[in-house]
Amino acid sequence: MQKPEDFIKAYETALAAQDWDRIAPLIHEDCVATFTEATFRGKSEVEGAFKKTFALIRDEVYRLEEIQWLKETDDFAVLTYTFHWSGLIDGKPASGSGRGTSVLVREGGRWLLLAEHLGPPPR
Repeated sequence: MQKPEDFIKAYETALAAQDWDRIAPLIHEDCVATFTEATFRGKSEVEGAFKKTFALIRDEVYRLEEIQWLKETDDFAVLTYTFHWSGLIDGKPASGSGRGTSVLVREGGRWLLLAEHLGPPPR
């Protein structure tokens, strides 16, 4: 049986690949993702947001650190983490980091991302 920790590693790897086809199976149909520019509701809006980011940042390296599991049951898990990214924007090196919170749910025997909120690092 897959653990939430296994899911988050697979999610991190899929994000680093910048390939929606690898990410899509990990996203719940009712996913809500809040990023700096907006909140995206439903898998199709989330897909558009990810693809826009992939088009903007080329050769991205993405990683999660300082993962803290706040709550974990058989059906849901909540975690916070620090994220880091680097890549090329308009051919020039760029990078950033921030804090994230994610909610995972287990449906059909597999973990899915139900909610994600990414923001700047705390001051």
